[in-house]
Amino acid sequence: MDLFPEEGYSSELPALAFSSEVWKARAFNEPILALESAVITHGLPRPHNLELALAVEEEARNQQVTPATVAVMDGKVRVGLTRPELERLATAEQTRKISRRDFGMALARGELGGTTVAATLIAARLAEIRVFATGGIGGVHRDAPFDVSADLPELAHSPLVVVCSGAKSILDLPATLEYLETVGVPVIGYRTREFPAFFSAESGLPVTESVDSIAEIVKIARAHWSMKLDSALLVVQPPPTEEALPRHQVEQAIRQALGEAYQQGIRGAAVTPFLLNRVAELSGGDSLRANLALLRNNARLGAEIAHSMAE
Repeated sequence: MDLFPEEGYSSELPALAFSSEVWKARAFNEPILALESAVITHGLPRPHNLELALAVEEEARNQQVTPATVAVMDGKVRVGLTRPELERLATAEQTRKISRRDFGMALARGELGGTTVAATLIAARLAEIRVFATGGIGGVHRDAPFDVSADLPELAHSPLVVVCSGAKSILDLPATLEYLETVGVPVIGYRTREFPAFFSAESGLPVTESVDSIAEIVKIARAHWSMKLDSALLVVQPPPTEEALPRHQVEQAIRQALGEAYQQGIRGAAVTPFLLNRVAELSGGDSLRANLALLRNNARLGAEIAHSMAE
């Protein structure tokens, strides 16, 4: 009998399909790192999206951690993707951006979709994965305080360590931090006292607490959850120094991109991809390079945390 088939299923979680690699890691209680896939389908241009997907998985494996990229495919939420599945996701002409509200429709129709932070948190929570690495979380939008990313309420009841480089700098960062405080999500700066602004190391905003070691992150997470608190622990680190952009350069590009989005009538889920693409154009590709670097850096830190938690 093959204990580790190409896919694994749980009778308690019929919508989830685990890759053989993730199924095996779950069976032996080995460390697993959850990874989102909306960055592949909607966040990065080709061929950077596939190159990045493979690179962040490699960062996890280098730490003896199993990567679990999450996506919706063929009527299942797949936790862990094979190389052909990553290629399919990265090259598909039509994909749905999957957040909490989209699961039912995408699964029922057999659609192909990349999971956002919110959707990946849901899948990771069901799969009992405790660490998730991403680029930047969603948040409260500028000049539209009623427009709040589904990532934020999901963080409020997802007991995972979530590694990121703050919230996307196109957002209202002070309002986003206020929301996180209200719903009880601690923001832990890893070797920084300042909340990163995604492409930039500085935002002028403080984190809840600053730590210098992975062991301390794990200790805080366990103590947090020991109080029956089910919120995430948001661990933030700035982008690598050599790729980080000056805050004023990013802000200037964002303001221009926001004006263009308004003039063109871009609304809803299309806003973030438009702004990120336009900022990349206005920065001469510098923001794209920073994005790729911080994604790999965050995957590396997430894998180190997952490995430490497993020990």
